[in-house]
Amino acid sequence: MPTLSSDRNFADEEPSKSSSPEDAIEGTSDAAEVASLARGIAEFNTEQFYSCHDTLEAVWMDAEYAEKPFYQGILQIAVAFYHLGNLNWRGGAILLGEGLGRLLKFEPSHEGVDVEALVDEAVEWLALVQAAGPEGVAAMMAELPRSLPKIQPAMPSNEATV
Repeated sequence: MPTLSSDRNFADEEPSKSSSPEDAIEGTSDAAEVASLARGIAEFNTEQFYSCHDTLEAVWMDAEYAEKPFYQGILQIAVAFYHLGNLNWRGGAILLGEGLGRLLKFEPSHEGVDVEALVDEAVEWLALVQAAGPEGVAAMMAELPRSLPKIQPAMPSNEATV
C-alpha cells in the first residue's frame, strides 16, 4: 500500500499573486478561520487526511450555519481518503459521496478554494472506488490509478455566492 504522500502542497500553488494559503483565501470571517482553513488545506494536499479532518472539524463547528456544508464537505472527502488508505472501501465510498453532495452548492469556488476542481477530482475518484468494489480496494490503493485530489486556490473572480 502506498504511503499516500505528496511533494506538492497548497502553499506552493500560485494562481495569482498569492504568496501563502492565507493570501489565497478570500472572504473568510477572521484571521483564525483563515489560518485554520489554510492549515487544513495544506494537510489535505500533503495527504495528512486525519489531521485535515481534525483541523477543519474545529472550523466547521464554529462556522456560520450557511458555511458548515463547505467545511464538512472538504473534511468528509479527506476522511474518505483516510478510509481508503486503510482499505475501508465502504467508508471511503460513502464519505466521498457525502462530501461531494455538500460541496456542489459552493461551485465554482468559495473561500478562495477552487471547489469545482475538487468536486471534479472527487467524482472521478468515486467512480474508481465504485468500480473497484470492496474486493478491489487493496489493489487500487497499492497502485493508484490517478493522483489523489488536491485543493487548488481559486481565481478571485470565480467566487460563488451562497
